[in-house]
Amino acid sequence: MCLYKILGNFHNSKIQTYVRNFGLQREIQKKDKKFAVAIILFYAKYCKQTEELRIIGKQLLRSGTSVASNFRAVTRGRSHPERFSKMCIVVEEIDETQFWFELIEEANLLEPSTYDSIKNEIDELVKIFTSSKANMKK
Repeated sequence: MCLYKILGNFHNSKIQTYVRNFGLQREIQKKDKKFAVAIILFYAKYCKQTEELRIIGKQLLRSGTSVASNFRAVTRGRSHPERFSKMCIVVEEIDETQFWFELIEEANLLEPSTYDSIKNEIDELVKIFTSSKANMKK
């Protein structure tokens, strides 16, 4: 089930409470790790074909895997400011990952069918993390 749809059913001010109290945070961590693995496999399979893909692919690999590691840091933060700071990094990294895929798409470096599912996952993660960051700010 789409986590953004689950979270979207709740009033925005309640999202963090539900994440914390009902284990959605753990589900998001699993989703993040699965996403990081998908990025690694994508890189291994497609990003060694041309020099352009190698360069973009390395950036994609860094930002895409950083999302999961930094969200893990959010869940282990010692204070609200520390967790918020890490969440800001998560949002920056998922946005950067989205940017690299936009470049691949706009430069026609690969067939869209090779990355459509990952792009959809990125869109969902962007929504989840930007919403969470906005709620943490309140």
